[in-house]
Amino acid sequence: MPSKVPVLCLDGPSGSGKGTVGQICAQRLGWQYLDSGAIYRSLAFSLRQAGIDAADINSAAQQAAQLQVACLPGPDGSAKIMVNGVDTGQDLRTEEIGELASKLASEPRIRDAVLAAQRRARRPPGLVADGRDMGTTVFPDATLKIFLTAAPQVRAERRYKQLKLKGFDVNLAHLFEVIQDRDARDAQRSASPLVPADDAVTLDTSDLEINEVVSRVLDLLQPRLVHERAGRTSITSASSGGDSRDR
Repeated sequence: MPSKVPVLCLDGPSGSGKGTVGQICAQRLGWQYLDSGAIYRSLAFSLRQAGIDAADINSAAQQAAQLQVACLPGPDGSAKIMVNGVDTGQDLRTEEIGELASKLASEPRIRDAVLAAQRRARRPPGLVADGRDMGTTVFPDATLKIFLTAAPQVRAERRYKQLKLKGFDVNLAHLFEVIQDRDARDAQRSASPLVPADDAVTLDTSDLEINEVVSRVLDLLQPRLVHERAGRTSITSASSGGDSRDR
């Protein structure tokens, strides 16, 4: 049953490190990986390709329901995103697409259209899901929910370095403004605002290296997995015992 498949949720704002941390965790655990932001970026990209105005929410929601997105974690923290079987390369990583994706994600009808697709990613042996509402909306029963954060200036500098390495022409001051605007929009939207789940563990990554964050996350996850497995074993044993007595 999908509900018995363990899930590690990593939520947080842009530049908090959730994508890189999520991919490394997925690879070390041998689990499935879901970059929920890539779904919205893929939608933004597909709307541009199809010549559909993003303001046409009905058409955008229909497009979202038809999207087939696969997230393949990479060793360098840069996932390969396949949209309808096609490798999108770096096309999803531009700030223009990111801004459009953020606006689309604020629309309740769009979020409803992609929710089922996100939940279908919950497959054995487990799922690492990163985004902004993974622990609050998509997987409220997750094994462990982590909310990663960092100072806005630190996140802007990280994003700047990422984009520069990929060959994009970016301005640090502009990125800082974009991140602040996106933070405000994500936190204030009516549909699944960017907030930590009540039972999430918050980690400030401002002064931490990626491997330090990964280690902390996996250290928090392991006892949760042991507890879940023990609980399932107890339920199975109790059920089997009841059957024996009935016979």
